[in-house]
Amino acid sequence: MKRICIIGISGKLGQYMAEHALSLGYEVNGVCRPESVHKLARFGDRITLFPGRTDSRPTIARAVQGCDGVLTVLAPWGVDNYASGTASAVLDSAAPDARLIFSCGWHITRDGKDRYPFKLKALVVVFGALARLFRAVDIKDQIRATDMIFASDRLWTVVRGSDLEEGESEGLPVWSRHVGDPVLVSNLTRRTDFALFMVHALTDDRLIHEAPAIVSRASASAKRHSAQAGSVPA
Repeated sequence: MKRICIIGISGKLGQYMAEHALSLGYEVNGVCRPESVHKLARFGDRITLFPGRTDSRPTIARAVQGCDGVLTVLAPWGVDNYASGTASAVLDSAAPDARLIFSCGWHITRDGKDRYPFKLKALVVVFGALARLFRAVDIKDQIRATDMIFASDRLWTVVRGSDLEEGESEGLPVWSRHVGDPVLVSNLTRRTDFALFMVHALTDDRLIHEAPAIVSRASASAKRHSAQAGSVPA
């Protein structure tokens, strides 16, 4: 794997993914809105940018050409099917054997076996309703997007992140197939380590057709229970 594309490269998660990928020797393409290009000035000519909306099929098709992997920040912005449009463009445009890695939160479920704490369920319901009312975010569209990915026979991984914080790396997060696993109770991961896991998933075949829910390797719950979880070794 030599060249990858990061869809949503200008955000915090996207920039961390770019840093990790460059440090590993990848050639990096990136897609971001034209008004966000200035956020990436520090990368200079180390990345190749394709300005445009991340649900723009022509932009995605150009950006992923020749890429062995695609890292996608699956953002549910607005109420015009942005997340599902992004997912559809990536699934349809990437090379047949490309590894496709998508990011989302714990609220996404693949098989309905996740066990969510009341606080998280309430937050999703209340925030989702208010965000859609103000036409800012559409959680239901992100669910439609991930359902589309889960139904695909492409080489996908959907990485589900816990609450995030800034800070120095604590190492590759541990993961479980289901929210509710004791290893995830701490519900906190460094944003840079979320990005690290995304990049790691490009080359870990054990994660193909998995939707790992991640948590910091240094968290109390991970230290207590990681031996029993489906965790990725350091």
